[in-house]
Amino acid sequence: MSTKTDKIDRLAELTAATETSGGASLWVEALRRLRSSKMAIIGASIIAVFVVLAVIGPWIAPYSPTAQLWRGEVFPNQGLFIGPRADNWLGLDHLGRDEMSRLLVGARQTLLVGVVATLIGFTVGALIGGVSGAALSLGGAWGRRLDAVLMRVIDMMLALPSLLLAVSIAAILGQSLTTVMIAVGVVQIPIFARLLRGSMLAQGGSDYVLAARALGVRRRRIVMAHVLPNSLGPVIVQATLALATAIIEAAALSFLGLGNPDAAQPEWGVMLAQAQRFFDQAPMMAVYPALGIIITALGFTLLGEAMREALDPKLRS
Repeated sequence: MSTKTDKIDRLAELTAATETSGGASLWVEALRRLRSSKMAIIGASIIAVFVVLAVIGPWIAPYSPTAQLWRGEVFPNQGLFIGPRADNWLGLDHLGRDEMSRLLVGARQTLLVGVVATLIGFTVGALIGGVSGAALSLGGAWGRRLDAVLMRVIDMMLALPSLLLAVSIAAILGQSLTTVMIAVGVVQIPIFARLLRGSMLAQGGSDYVLAARALGVRRRRIVMAHVLPNSLGPVIVQATLALATAIIEAAALSFLGLGNPDAAQPEWGVMLAQAQRFFDQAPMMAVYPALGIIITALGFTLLGEAMREALDPKLRS
């Protein structure tokens, strides 16, 4: 857990550290660095393609993703599968369904799970982290006690392996797409909570906070109107990185059979699970959804890392 918390705490320090640098504002300079970053351009391009395919996939899919139009041509028990051909660019699955259509339509469900799960983690985590950071910043015995209680709960969640925690939650709630969203979202909560709290504490020692106190501005107004909004930079960066993790963990839960109970509905994790039985005879059935998951997660990771570097004062020229 120490490595995970160290990375979170380091990211929380970035916003406060940039306050002391002169020149352009934090976000203007970060945007300038992102525009010249090959890693950011590649990541953003991958994400753009993925989002476009997820949005228009059902309309450009050549066939229905659930229709077994070529069932009579596929015999899994005999090891007879249909590979890429003119009518089916990526071949057929074990039930005679068009692989390309299932990949295109499945991209939307994969994106939906990742975005909703990240929003759950971001919203609840930011709420807990904001309350904890504000309570500690405002001072007083009650604030320290509230912060201690909230952070001990967060530390216990961080101590558990993320996938194990997600599987446990999904097993308790039952098999459904909503369960996957909740399970993956809960895993993200402690990361956002600790990150926002650390960022708020780092902002507490900034020059503008000291100047506001010297002018007699109430501490509550400083925390809510200035410290909290200025602490959201690292949290936004983490949200981009969390999307990659959410997509991978959602696919893992679907692979384990904890996702959508309707196996006919295409989703990359479900497709990967269905293909494992036929990997020896038709390995490409597993390769296609696996590549989709890997490349999409890579896009969010590259963009998130580029944003983190753009905000890091130690990496600035």
